[in-house]
Amino acid sequence: MTLKPASMALAVALALSGCTLAPSYEQPPSPVPDQFREGTDATQVTLPGWRDFFAEQELQQLIQTALANNRDLRLAMLDVEELRAQYRIQRADLFPDIGLNGTGTRQRVPGDLNNTGESQVQSQYGANVGISAYELDLFGRVRSLKDAALQNYLASEEAQRSAHITLVSEVANAYLTLVADRENLRISEETMEAYRASLDLTQRRFDLGVGSELELRQAQTALETARANRARFARLVAQDRNALATLVGAPLPPLPNDNLEESGLVELSEVPSGLSSNVLLARPDIIRAEHLLRAANANIGAARAAFFPSISLTGTFGTSSAELDGLFESGSRSWSFSPSISLPIFTGGRNRASLDVAEVRRDQSVATYEQTIQTAFQEVSDALVARETLLEQEIAQQALVDATRRSLELSQQRYELGADDYLAVLDAQRSLLTARQELVSITLSKLANQITLYRALGGGWLEDQATVINTAPEQEDSDTSGTQG
Repeated sequence: MTLKPASMALAVALALSGCTLAPSYEQPPSPVPDQFREGTDATQVTLPGWRDFFAEQELQQLIQTALANNRDLRLAMLDVEELRAQYRIQRADLFPDIGLNGTGTRQRVPGDLNNTGESQVQSQYGANVGISAYELDLFGRVRSLKDAALQNYLASEEAQRSAHITLVSEVANAYLTLVADRENLRISEETMEAYRASLDLTQRRFDLGVGSELELRQAQTALETARANRARFARLVAQDRNALATLVGAPLPPLPNDNLEESGLVELSEVPSGLSSNVLLARPDIIRAEHLLRAANANIGAARAAFFPSISLTGTFGTSSAELDGLFESGSRSWSFSPSISLPIFTGGRNRASLDVAEVRRDQSVATYEQTIQTAFQEVSDALVARETLLEQEIAQQALVDATRRSLELSQQRYELGADDYLAVLDAQRSLLTARQELVSITLSKLANQITLYRALGGGWLEDQATVINTAPEQEDSDTSGTQG
């Protein structure tokens, strides 16, 4: 007998290793409408890279520092490295482990244990190349596990992309919040100075006997209220800086910009109201959910294969000799071939339960995939609706600020002329403060919604290159396409 049967068996095993018992994968239908809103069909939308979208240099530097230092993103990158290594480990099971083994033994055998009746010293040396317990993947168990590991690795890459996009948007939002609170702090300081000037005027009127003590105390109350308001925004600014520093992962540089209207966002490319919902399928969180669904589908193949026989091979080929210098002489060749087969007969329902678990997890992955799409659809829809109303609201609020400022001017003139009491001035000042702070809030909401729409459409992954989102991207040809032979 020669090694030829072992070689043939190995060749057959490799030929059959392309077969799996995994069910054919079918992408679940989209659980959302074809369009975000009624309108003309649109096939693509252009998303600028984040460096183009966030045009302000200091914000770009903060985002770049965060991408280099943020611990959450670093953990996501390490998860990718871990799952890549796990996939390589699982893929290695498709191939036999070939090893070189050298052995040598010397032993003394007592006389009563051999035929000569005399004690002997025996020696044996060997050098072999062989494989150990290599499973013939006739029913695709190992291949299905490899496919599942691959999809989990690809899902981790998409999770890293999601973490990247989320971090970019979080840094931008934290920066805008800091700018908005600094603007509110500036407004509160201006208001406090205005109240201080009013208090000086009221004090002079009181000293001259023209004003009442009630007016004086009202002016003092307004000033102290403004002082407390200023302290509140000073605290918020400090906390905003701490939150931004945590996201960035490094001490913050000086941030000179304190004007929310000059915060360095460019307008997002026009997003048609009739945009196809297929653009969502390019979002990394949805791609990740589909990879996890493919992994669950592959695990069903591994669970099905457990019902069938498992065949493994162990074999060696080499040389053996009683003398070390005779290992490679003629006639010292040796070999062994030990196939084994394991057929499950009774497992107490374990295999059936394992298959049920795999199928339920596949159904769970389908539900998660559909839920992810629905969440993404809502995010984009809400952002599109908000975009239409926030700009109009901002324009109206600016008009309110202008009107309130003029009302304050008239109230102060009437008070100085003695036509009105000081309460009218206080009401006008409070109204102006409220209107200005509300304008800051609306402007912040408008810019934050702009970032939300950018992120919801999958923007923020590339730095400088614009991304054109068409319909659903073609799925990578995976190893989980179904039962093959």
